[in-house]
Amino acid sequence: MATVVDRPSSSAARGRRSRQSFETWQWFFMRISGLVLVVLALGHFALTHIINDVTDTNANFVADRWQNPLWRTYDWALLTLALFHGLHGLRVITEDYVRSPGKRAAVKAVLYVVASTLFVYGTITIITF
Repeated sequence: MATVVDRPSSSAARGRRSRQSFETWQWFFMRISGLVLVVLALGHFALTHIINDVTDTNANFVADRWQNPLWRTYDWALLTLALFHGLHGLRVITEDYVRSPGKRAAVKAVLYVVASTLFVYGTITIITF
């Protein structure tokens, strides 16, 4: 005689599944964004240090390049992915090494404020330059 055991339908079980789903998507984000960042960063490095002379890379060079919206989009994608990739890595490190829930919340709050500030300033710079 087999006994059927239902899955718990409590909010705690749903919370665990939700947390696992979030971590799974974050894992995928880190892998995909890492690959895209390698391409974007190597392209950026090649453009500013190999194709063009380093001494020619100044504000006028950036202004001329940013006349094309494609380059603005490229640099904004590099900024966005680098910030969020790094932020996620720091969030994981914080989860692993900061044991006190209060300190963990404070560290993560500081990380989110700093990353948000850098993202806003970077985006404003790219849009209004």
